[in-house]
Amino acid sequence: MTFDHFSFDRRICAGITACGYSTPTPIQTLAIPEVLKGRDVMGLAQTGTGKTAAFALPILQRLLNSDARGQGPVRTLVLAPTRELALQIQESFDILGKQAGIRSAAVFGGVGFNPQINAARKATIVVACPGRLVALLQQGVLKLDSVDTLVLDEADRMLDMGFMPDLKRIMSRLPAKRQNLLFSATMPADIRKLADTILVDPARVQVSNTAPVECVTQAFYPVSDHLKAGLLEALLQSVEHESVLIFTRTKHRAKNLAKRLGLRGLNTTFLQGNMSQNQRQRALDGFRCGTFEIMVATDIAARGIDCDRISHVINFDAPDTAETYTHRIGRTGRAGRTGAALSLITRDDHLVVRDIERVLRRRVDQCTVDGFDYDQPFKAQPGGGNRDRTRSQQRKPSAPGGRNSRPQRSRRSSARAS
Repeated sequence: MTFDHFSFDRRICAGITACGYSTPTPIQTLAIPEVLKGRDVMGLAQTGTGKTAAFALPILQRLLNSDARGQGPVRTLVLAPTRELALQIQESFDILGKQAGIRSAAVFGGVGFNPQINAARKATIVVACPGRLVALLQQGVLKLDSVDTLVLDEADRMLDMGFMPDLKRIMSRLPAKRQNLLFSATMPADIRKLADTILVDPARVQVSNTAPVECVTQAFYPVSDHLKAGLLEALLQSVEHESVLIFTRTKHRAKNLAKRLGLRGLNTTFLQGNMSQNQRQRALDGFRCGTFEIMVATDIAARGIDCDRISHVINFDAPDTAETYTHRIGRTGRAGRTGAALSLITRDDHLVVRDIERVLRRRVDQCTVDGFDYDQPFKAQPGGGNRDRTRSQQRKPSAPGGRNSRPQRSRRSSARAS
């Protein structure tokens, strides 16, 4: 199947060509016809599956069919959990709808109000983070009376971040009769409840939860916590990589670890919640274009990063849940490319390791790096080490995809002891 199957307007086809799209992804194949029909849609798909175009393309077509062009009013409202994701979605609408003359605007916190107010008043499509949008609504500077399509993207993350009160305030300002599209990577009970509240007889479309990781090689690296920073440096030296995304658990550690890697001569940036919007955008743009080969980020800050160049995801700190692990490693192996996900695990991570392997329905290879001294005594290290004095007993070879490395499965009894 090609995009010709959907009979898009030639102006939208020009946008599809500009984006370099050739054939629809599974979520696009399933969702686009339902959105074009005007139905509510419940979409279950992870990041990297092409879901933005799955709702953007049919929304643009429906707007053209209703002759909605020029300046305002707002006809489509897309809600996203983070600034980065909101900008990414708005950019997609801009490129796909450029020839159609349909204006879009992004609304998010951390920057001045006036430019966003002026842009939103002239836009037919507004992509917004809930907090800033509520502020504009309370000031009376933006109205949603003409919205006929509402999109909730990454709904699970919005609820995780505590946006439910803001969502209720926003939806109380919307017309009762509208099309509703809800996309989520997971379907916990609170998302099902939200879907039941706002969706009317929805079409349910789903792509496999494991799809984003099928082309990603995975490995665990057992290590004592105080040796993690040193092992990370050894890994970065031993694996051939393009762009590397490293996850940490805290904002403080993300900043300090990036500083440490920078002092080792690696082009590194970081992304965390305390940065200004200009700082965040410079870091993202530099990472996407290759100025920075490494980005260190926390989970929430990294939401919305869309970079096909990422060859490796490294979990410096293990995620709290198997679900978060899947989100993290889905940042590599995109657009038909292969990737690698390497996780540094300590003996305190054994529960999440068990949960990850249960979700994957297989055991993940446990490896070590040749030549790295796992018996180093505890010594305070800047930018990443902490005070776990335990030792790893692993002595197996190195990373998948690394130079002169031969990953092997280690004995499970030894791995659990780490």
